[in-house]
Amino acid sequence: MVRLLLSIKAELENVTDLEPASEGFEYFFKVKCNSCNEEHPKMVSVNRLEEREVTTGKGSTAHFVWRCGLCKRESSAKFEPGEKPKPYSADANGQFAPFLTIDCRGLEFTGFDPRGIWKCVGIESGTVFSEVDLEEGEWVDYDEKASQPVGVSNFECQWSRA
Repeated sequence: MVRLLLSIKAELENVTDLEPASEGFEYFFKVKCNSCNEEHPKMVSVNRLEEREVTTGKGSTAHFVWRCGLCKRESSAKFEPGEKPKPYSADANGQFAPFLTIDCRGLEFTGFDPRGIWKCVGIESGTVFSEVDLEEGEWVDYDEKASQPVGVSNFECQWSRA
């Protein structure tokens, strides 16, 4: 089993605490088989609230179960129990910061697509922006209370051993 740490980096403009908007957020990862090094051609979806049975273990479950199309080996991944994603704060602006950890068996995640709805908070006003959509790679809005533009851009990720 390998524990992988996903770190994220973004340019935050007048906002902080960027995180998925809901517990049921769908994470989209690029996945690679550790047996044959085959990379799945598409992004795969993983949800913290959904668990599937692993056929190789008695009663074992995982958030993601995958059978490699090339070598047919079954692999799985599971989020750390009870651990939530760490909000990306303005203190880390432009720097990589730990986001989440996943236990992987027989696979590695090699990419992350931030599509989906995120939320963040205005630094000056405390206004919650709950409809942050990063599918286009950036998000911009206006904080009425603070009378200033807000935004998230240049989103990047990196995987490392935890």
